[in-house]
Amino acid sequence: MFTENLKIALRAITANKMRSVLTTLGVMVGVASVIAVVSLVQGLQYKISADLENVGATFIRVVPDFGVQRNPFLQKMPTLTYDDAVAVRRGATAIREFTPLFLNTAELKAGDARHDTTLIAVNGAYQEVANHWVDHGRFFTPVDEEAKKRVAVIGADIPKKLGLSDPIGKLVQINGNGFTIVGVMEKRGSSITGDPDDIVFIPFATAAAIYGRDQMKYLPLALQVRRREDIDLAKDQVREILRARHRLKKNQPDDFQITTQEELMKTISGVLLNVSLIMAAVVGIALLVGGIGIMNIMLVSVTERTREIGIRKSIGARRRDVLLQFLIEAIALSGLGGAVGVLGGYILANIARFGMKRFVDLPPVHTPFWAIFLAVSFCAFLGILFGMYPAAKASKLDPIEALRYE
Repeated sequence: MFTENLKIALRAITANKMRSVLTTLGVMVGVASVIAVVSLVQGLQYKISADLENVGATFIRVVPDFGVQRNPFLQKMPTLTYDDAVAVRRGATAIREFTPLFLNTAELKAGDARHDTTLIAVNGAYQEVANHWVDHGRFFTPVDEEAKKRVAVIGADIPKKLGLSDPIGKLVQINGNGFTIVGVMEKRGSSITGDPDDIVFIPFATAAAIYGRDQMKYLPLALQVRRREDIDLAKDQVREILRARHRLKKNQPDDFQITTQEELMKTISGVLLNVSLIMAAVVGIALLVGGIGIMNIMLVSVTERTREIGIRKSIGARRRDVLLQFLIEAIALSGLGGAVGVLGGYILANIARFGMKRFVDLPPVHTPFWAIFLAVSFCAFLGILFGMYPAAKASKLDPIEALRYE
């Protein structure tokens, strides 16, 4: 019986192709929008998760908290210095290594080639702390730090941008200062927070000599915990040491922020989830309009097929048979619109990704199975919700009156 009703429903839909397409247009647009947003957001989440996993679970980031409520005329801005990092390294037993992170813009010159990129000054522990290693050449040594040598390690994409086939040992100008390239980092691929392959690293001591210590009062600090189980202990130790160095009283809030990889992932996931929920709420209006359209066209279909209903009832069709026939038709109409919407959403997400490539490099889209299942299930629910009234109306028709209908 179900198969027969499904065949009748599909014949009724294909008999009025344009009307069926226009009827389900709202459902198609709504589902396509939801799938496109979910695919982009899930792609971002997968990429961010992969980036954080590359760094490792024992990574902790400490930054000055400029958001602390304070009077800038009466209280100094929060600082975070290299000396703070050294004190943490010496006093926190749960911390294995650290590196300060001094960021600046950089103009690179090699012969006639020029390239603008990001400069990061770090110490020799950067590779171990960030889990980002040299592919060929070498990284900074304690001798480079002590002698404040002008050596540089470049990202994997920079040799191509500067036209250097074998960059090791070559001289480059970084903001007008001569540096010798001693290493090239392994290729990581683009990240949502930047491109790790388009960066130049120099020793922190060298940067301090060039830019001055006054430029290095607000440093992000990257710390590596000895074991994953020591994350909470490390946070407590770092907080205690920095509060003591910054002379903060018990009733004063921290003037710094300590963030672990897990906390960062939870924060990002929460933001992305909120974006998805807001978009789903907005798109729900389009789905509601689409459902009303389905109910409207099903009422028209009942009116057009009144004689057919009368004939079916006169030869023995029960009320529930007629109800099921029109209900299946409504569900099929809504389900087909949802299926087309799922495919359209995936295509739309890829178009959006490539269209925005000149502004931001979005990761590949990812459409999870649960999103497809929810979209199709919701469309079926829409068919039941908005098809019930027309189906009930059809099932209540008197067969004699129906046969008389012109």
